[in-house]
Amino acid sequence: MGSSPYAHPLPSPSTPAGRDGLAALIARPGRAVVALDFDGTLAEIVADPEQARAHPGAVPALARLAPEVASVSVVTGRPAGVAVRYGGFAGVPGLDHLVVLGHYGAERWDAVTGTVHTPAPHPGVTAVRAELPGFLDSVGAWHGTWIEEKGQAVAVHTRRTAEPKAAFEALRDPLAALAERHGLVLEPGRMVLELRPPGMDKGVALAEYVRETGAESVLYAGDDLGDLPAFAAVEKLRSDGVPGLLVCSGSTEVTELADRADLLLPGPAAVVRFLAALAERL
Repeated sequence: MGSSPYAHPLPSPSTPAGRDGLAALIARPGRAVVALDFDGTLAEIVADPEQARAHPGAVPALARLAPEVASVSVVTGRPAGVAVRYGGFAGVPGLDHLVVLGHYGAERWDAVTGTVHTPAPHPGVTAVRAELPGFLDSVGAWHGTWIEEKGQAVAVHTRRTAEPKAAFEALRDPLAALAERHGLVLEPGRMVLELRPPGMDKGVALAEYVRETGAESVLYAGDDLGDLPAFAAVEKLRSDGVPGLLVCSGSTEVTELADRADLLLPGPAAVVRFLAALAERL
């Protein structure tokens, strides 16, 4: 086998559907949407989410890729403005039309305007925000458990506890009951339990964005349980004749995503290399 003429070899998906999706993207990049999760995909997972930052190579790779495709979008559970700051996405040449869909699509930041469109908070989130500290004390939450304020949602993290998985499992049912009482849903993730309004998920956000752009192929990359709805949306698009590629930013914590992915990459550094290779190919 001869060597690749490209500096960054492009890995091949392991499934026929994934290979078809990648081929469609390469054949008509100007009709393709590339959508990416942030934490765990473009940024490493860290103990303190406020310290998360995009991989150093992420913005350069996206700036090379974005002009070649119809759109690049970051789809995240974070507030859109936070993802923009932590990603370093604002004012970057080449990312003029980047869109960040924050809070699972409830918020939107467009690079072309530099503004965030955001709805009023759900009343259940406001109520839970006030109740949660006392609630955690009442259920004997483990030392090291902490609350992250997310504007349109609120999250409880267990990664800093002495036994993160045990703390996560102990809180899952009580927090599900609390969410239900206030008209919210509980979204489990990688050592985090998020309480947020129903009808907000990455699948809805991605499907609506693909319809808006009129894309004829789509790539989605994620790493966590919150990305499963986006995977399902791409699978539905594929059944409707829109080719798609599903990429899992490798995690032994979330095997459900890896089992459904067309391409497994071992974390954000590998995702960035893949994006650079894709930009080079296009």
